[in-house]
Amino acid sequence: MEPSLRKIVILGPESTGKSTLCEQLAAHYQTLWCPEYAREYLLKHGTNYSFEDLLNIAKGQLQLEDSYTAQLSQRPTVSGQLLFIDTDMYVMKVWCEFVFNDCHRWILDRIAERRYDLYLLCRPDLPWVKDELREYPDEATRLRLYHYYRELLMQQDTPWVEVSGSYDQRLQQAIAAVDRLPG
Repeated sequence: MEPSLRKIVILGPESTGKSTLCEQLAAHYQTLWCPEYAREYLLKHGTNYSFEDLLNIAKGQLQLEDSYTAQLSQRPTVSGQLLFIDTDMYVMKVWCEFVFNDCHRWILDRIAERRYDLYLLCRPDLPWVKDELREYPDEATRLRLYHYYRELLMQQDTPWVEVSGSYDQRLQQAIAAVDRLPG
């Protein structure tokens, strides 16, 4: 019998430790994590993005996720595999709607089709760290985006857990949530 792959998505506003948490969780569980495709795309194409660019980013994100899923399926294992994913189509939906007041039908269809095992929602209680791609340093916008993500998670069926506090506290909360997953 094939071991099952469980996919855990980390989401939340920018600069909330999502990538760090993915990397830490992958190291803890000795598995892979799928990075955020948007970073690669925007570094290559620039930060003056359009509504159409967000569709290209969404498609690239899912291609990247599928490539990591395929890599894990090639690994021999005695128990179930975990894949930690930095960003999913909920992030793309929020991004599209927050910036352009609209969302591509393709993204909404992928939200309806894709299944995950757990969401980890990062609170915006870490200090904002500037980098060349980040857009929203003010606390009010970060909180508004956080509540948007939280509302989306409350309206769907996949289990989700909020993580907050220091990087280490987030990691410990995330490990506890992952360890509670069935199977």
